[in-house]
Amino acid sequence: MNASVQAQANGAAGKSVINAKGLSKTFGGGAVVALNDANFEIRPGSFVSLVGPSGCGKSTLLRLIAGLIDRTNGELAVHGRDVTGPRTDVGMMFQKATLLEWRTAVENVLLPTEMAGTVTKADRKNAADLLRMVGLKDFLFAFPSQLSGGMQQRVALARLLQTGADVLLLDEPFGALDEFTRERLNVELMRIVGEVKATTLFVTHNIAEAIFLADQVFVMTPRPGQIASIVDVPFERPRPLSIQTSPEFNTLVAQVRDILGEDH
Repeated sequence: MNASVQAQANGAAGKSVINAKGLSKTFGGGAVVALNDANFEIRPGSFVSLVGPSGCGKSTLLRLIAGLIDRTNGELAVHGRDVTGPRTDVGMMFQKATLLEWRTAVENVLLPTEMAGTVTKADRKNAADLLRMVGLKDFLFAFPSQLSGGMQQRVALARLLQTGADVLLLDEPFGALDEFTRERLNVELMRIVGEVKATTLFVTHNIAEAIFLADQVFVMTPRPGQIASIVDVPFERPRPLSIQTSPEFNTLVAQVRDILGEDH
């Protein structure tokens, strides 16, 4: 990471929720460098988007923070504690909803609670309330086969929130959806993470989506992945979709596109 990006990363933090120094990950005995010398701090309650070419280490970075894989070098802490494995204060959502077909929407949302222990009446109420929050109040007892792709992703989002984690990691959760559904879910996601005050990292290949959602955009280089630049987004959240037609918004899109272009 160059000196200017390091200064941005340090200056953005104050009291950070996620802190990485010299974070690196290799596979195949060092033959493949997926992530190299990443340095950043993420503020409480902030929304960070990760953009970059395929294979640049975006998903690897999320998996490292989630404790699903071990780092090769460097330091990584969440809430001041070293990441050594999966933990209850970090939750992750993937591109596919991966719902259990034989369980209703509310039963799928309850899965994290069941895995952690006994399900109480309060847990069931919370699961139902979360489904209402994501706009599925009439589909609590629907099975996945009765739900559209966008609705299934809403169930997956409610399941993520059911974990109670205050650090949310989303790996291209809307990438397979049509543009109209994706836009609606972006608006819903912005509203929901604002309500629960979660610190959120969101992987996407869509520059406009990254800027629309985020307080900061981490722009990554091709493999070996590094954070080439951190772009601050000055617009207050929540934001209307119409902001994407503004000159200020499109200036940021061009800025991120130029950074990505320099790396190709």
